[in-house]
Amino acid sequence: MKRFIWGIAIVAIATTLALVGIVKADNDHDRDDRFEFKPDTLVLSRSVYAGTASTITPGVTTLPPGCMAGTVVLPTIPNPALKTNVTVACGVASDNGEYPNTNDAHNVWNNDSVDGSFGVTSPIFLDNITSDGKLLGTLPIPTHLLVTSFSSKSELAVNRSLDGKSITFVGYRGGPGCPVTTFVAGIGTPGNVSGPVSPTAPNLFDVSNSNTPGVCDPTNPVVSSGGATPTAYYRTVAEVDADGHIRITEGNAYSGNNGRAAIKGNWTYYLAGNDNNGGLGSKATEKPTPNGLANTQVGINLVTSTGAELLVPFQAMPPTPPNINMIGDFEIAQAGYPSPPAPDKPGKDNNFRGLTIFNNTLYTTKGSGGNGINTVYQVGNAGTLPEPPGLKSVPITILPGFTTTLASGQALDLSKGNPVAFPFGLYFANADTLYVCDEGDPTVVKGQMINGQPNVATPGTIATAGVQKWHFDGAKWHILYVLQNGLNIGFPYAVPSYPAALNPATGGCRNITGRVNHDGTVSIYAVTSTLSFNADQGADPNKLVKVTDLLSATTLPLPAGDGDHDRDDSLGVFTTIRAAQAGEVLRGISFAPTDRDDDHDRDHDHDRDDHDKH
Repeated sequence: MKRFIWGIAIVAIATTLALVGIVKADNDHDRDDRFEFKPDTLVLSRSVYAGTASTITPGVTTLPPGCMAGTVVLPTIPNPALKTNVTVACGVASDNGEYPNTNDAHNVWNNDSVDGSFGVTSPIFLDNITSDGKLLGTLPIPTHLLVTSFSSKSELAVNRSLDGKSITFVGYRGGPGCPVTTFVAGIGTPGNVSGPVSPTAPNLFDVSNSNTPGVCDPTNPVVSSGGATPTAYYRTVAEVDADGHIRITEGNAYSGNNGRAAIKGNWTYYLAGNDNNGGLGSKATEKPTPNGLANTQVGINLVTSTGAELLVPFQAMPPTPPNINMIGDFEIAQAGYPSPPAPDKPGKDNNFRGLTIFNNTLYTTKGSGGNGINTVYQVGNAGTLPEPPGLKSVPITILPGFTTTLASGQALDLSKGNPVAFPFGLYFANADTLYVCDEGDPTVVKGQMINGQPNVATPGTIATAGVQKWHFDGAKWHILYVLQNGLNIGFPYAVPSYPAALNPATGGCRNITGRVNHDGTVSIYAVTSTLSFNADQGADPNKLVKVTDLLSATTLPLPAGDGDHDRDDSLGVFTTIRAAQAGEVLRGISFAPTDRDDDHDRDHDHDRDDHDKH
């Protein structure tokens, strides 16, 4: 077994150009060959799998690529003579690179069984659609600029900036690889010079669990995105304006995991995500005691660059530790949990994913992972967006009335087996009305029949997943009801050219947006989550759905309305306005950016150049 010793060397990052100039993606949907998002429309982010059978060779391809099985030895702080040992395990591909299909039994996602970090990069597309799902145009993001991880369900949230003039999302962009480890007599010592710039392209492996160039974790089994040369990837914010111009800003947060969402407010990017894919802090892999997240430099770098983050747009160099701008730090002890179970695994209580800004206040959610509390959080004080200095001391608090039960099911009274929430996206209709997408429990139930049909959802998912409506009474939030009618939660649906054995069912919803209408109704748009027997549910074809709710309503609309065939007969009933095909996933939803200062559209035909006359 190989042993590695990680010296606390400063990694010299000869970074690539961090600020990429404006990129214009051509599109054929405009008659003047210029792409533009039409006003008062939606933007849907999605990805399409680009791999083939030859992308992976079963029994040959090492997973994760470049992985070196053995024991990583790290010096501790403050006494480097004391060491902590972390075991790293590797595997070999069990299947080829084919997406599930009806021609054979191959399934690329079966490789999850041998590689817990498994993922394949894929291209990003931004679809401009009407409120009924009609496609108006597509902006493909150049794959040399940014990619996503196809099966990573928490990625590619799309958020419109507070001024309405741009949208943002997070992707991966290659940076200098982490230093190479060299071996002498079986003991490995990393160098202090970064490797070559990592490729940015489709069909790279495990990028969503890769290190970032500025936070290199030698206990992370993901050494490379392909081959033996170490790679590392910036978690990069892309900002896209109404004319399809793309500008990117690279960041070093979220090493070992993914950046889920970004939103621009007050000329600042606010992000949500998670980090740490290595063995530090795990009883199963770190010996003699799992304290490496607190007493090694690598661990400290990880726990101070996760959760809620601030990134300055278009900065010349991505910040590195200790200058990565993590906002606050939530720990379950703040909710009143004694020790044990508090403190939890360092950093993992901040495993955030949903993100929004309302009334100049930042909100986020946690809804996955075995640590922390799956609930809705306020980041900072009401009415004040976090700004430096003092970001570390920014309070992160659970919204009063939302659950404080641990993700393990343990409650404050230490009782166990309690229901767990799975919140994702957030939409405030007003200061007292909050719609929350609950993704549902990912557990799949076998052999269950409901109303004579197979249903794979747990009772908890059937009861609470979907769009939850919450009301604030001035002191705390109360759930009013859950919009589910038409989602058909737990009932599998067919997808053309997709194996019937893997047919997905809707499990709830992930990202969300909405709008209050003049008639007092609210239009909600949500991207669904899935349940299936696929090895990775994040790769399932899912849906974009729409539902209308009455803003003032405090009770769930009747299943069939009142029968007089007027407006209220459709309230609370979901309709599918886009459905992913085999090999496609839908991710984020937002209203389109618009440049309200541009008055060149004199013919009011939604074309900014005024060339298209009727």
